[in-house]
Amino acid sequence: MKQPRNILLVDDEEEFLETTSLRLRRRSFEVRTATRWSEAMPEVEAGWPHVVVLDVMLPDVDGMECLRRIKDLRRHLPVVMLTGHASLQASLWGLEHGASDYCLKPIELDELIEKIIIAYQDAGGSS
Repeated sequence: MKQPRNILLVDDEEEFLETTSLRLRRRSFEVRTATRWSEAMPEVEAGWPHVVVLDVMLPDVDGMECLRRIKDLRRHLPVVMLTGHASLQASLWGLEHGASDYCLKPIELDELIEKIIIAYQDAGGSS
């Protein structure tokens, strides 16, 4: 089974970033984090991440707009959207515009890893 190695976590909740990145690193993933789109954009432009885990609510750019920008830069880059606020309309929009999956926070680590791997494989990823 092919797995992604480089995961970019984009979320304005620093505690979530710290905890999740530490736990993903313990599972042998390379992880970089960003609390704003302006921090994440250079990583996406450079082609570093195999998968982006993106919060819907960011302080500088709306997560849905971030998804659009990611897909403009790297159309096949898998993006798993996360939100703390359930919204059927937002989840449908995200999926229609290229999100690989749309998950509610809090999310169990094993479930998040499964979503990341599936998104990567569905996008035709190879290690």
